[in-house]
Amino acid sequence: MAHFYLASSLTAEAAELTGEEARHAAQVARLRVGEAVVVGDGAGRVADAEAVEVARDRVVLRVLDLWETPEPSPRVVLVQALAKGGRDESAIQAATELGVAAVVPWQSARSVTRWTGPKVDAGVARWSAIVREAGKQSMRPWAAEVRPLATTTDLAELAASSTMLLLEPTADARLLDVGPPDGRDLVLVVGPEGGIAPEERARLEAAGATAVRLGPLVLRTSTAGPAALAALAARLDLWP
Repeated sequence: MAHFYLASSLTAEAAELTGEEARHAAQVARLRVGEAVVVGDGAGRVADAEAVEVARDRVVLRVLDLWETPEPSPRVVLVQALAKGGRDESAIQAATELGVAAVVPWQSARSVTRWTGPKVDAGVARWSAIVREAGKQSMRPWAAEVRPLATTTDLAELAASSTMLLLEPTADARLLDVGPPDGRDLVLVVGPEGGIAPEERARLEAAGATAVRLGPLVLRTSTAGPAALAALAARLDLWP
């Protein structure tokens, strides 16, 4: 299968890879003139293309076919609590492959992993790299974004402008009983291995969030978000 690249520019006639994308194509994938690739701009445009010029820091492509994909609606956002052992990174990688529109790192009360000082920028940069590569692997027309590190106060503000669902195995309501989308972003909140703290749950519910359970089993923090996203994608027809 042809490699998928994010183009620095993409028109109906041509596309260009620069920076790390060009270096990967030229040096790692050893792309040659005349070979086929698939490129996207991360904003819904995807093209079948052919290499016409290959250099270390710049690859020029001729577009053979271009199509546009509308952005899925509603947009699903995953708020993922920081977790130890790379489980948070596994969660956002799988969620990106499944179509989440954005991921938000959350410094929850029970997060063992802490981002402070320089670790904040480093953590966001690492998550951004994971999300970018996962999006390319799954050949997503629309690239996912990584938002800044959030506190519970930030989430309470987000709850007021979105449909926020707290994944909580003890909740009375089921995820699949959630009503139809109302045009706002659908935000899934996943706690760390210890779960969402009672005081955090109370604060977010007071701000408008709803606690829901995914099923009868208690899932790891690395599994809960992707599982919920897959269930919602089928429920809301996000995978036409």
